[in-house]
Amino acid sequence: MSGYQLALQQLTDSALPTGAFAHSLGFETYVDASVIADEASFGVWLSAFVSQQLTYSDGLAIRFLYEGVDIGELDALLSASLLPRQVREASVKMGLRLLEIGGEVFPSAELGLYRDVVTTGRAAGHQPLAFAVVARSLGVPLHEALAAYLFATATSLTQNAVRAIPLGQNAGQRLLRQAAADVAAAVERIPHLTPDDFGALSPGLEISQMRHERQRARMFMS
Repeated sequence: MSGYQLALQQLTDSALPTGAFAHSLGFETYVDASVIADEASFGVWLSAFVSQQLTYSDGLAIRFLYEGVDIGELDALLSASLLPRQVREASVKMGLRLLEIGGEVFPSAELGLYRDVVTTGRAAGHQPLAFAVVARSLGVPLHEALAAYLFATATSLTQNAVRAIPLGQNAGQRLLRQAAADVAAAVERIPHLTPDDFGALSPGLEISQMRHERQRARMFMS
């Protein structure tokens, strides 16, 4: 077993207290509108989310960091491209928690530098960048880091959907098995994207995320 594998499992475990349980990243808007009401309809949304927002935003940011793009520049790009305020704030909230946990459990000089930049207000501290810094410092290859991050996000969202729609636990596992194919496709696609692709995602996803802020009743923060 490679030395980083157990650490990677800990880093992507749903028990890691980043606050992901508090965010739907927009699917709750569709639940409120009865567009998402069951296993099949949530599966359609999750597939779109993985193949679009996770691929062209978080996943591409992780790849660029691995390739040596300045982390401050990537942080600013994420802040600018995440147009829905709640989603932008969710990325930062979960990123700050990951930076805090990483500093205690997976310390590295690279992580320390990013924390300093965030602490001094020169960067926001987005979740995919915090994850990428930790993963790269652990020696995790890019394709494994991408697969782990994307699937962990899909897992968190599915667990939240199980509670919110609600769905049965078996349905949640079926959805994750389906999501694995979308994650694998995204991992194959991300290395071939260009900087011009960054932030290219469906307006429908962004609009639903913006509408969530004014939803009358909700379980999630985003």
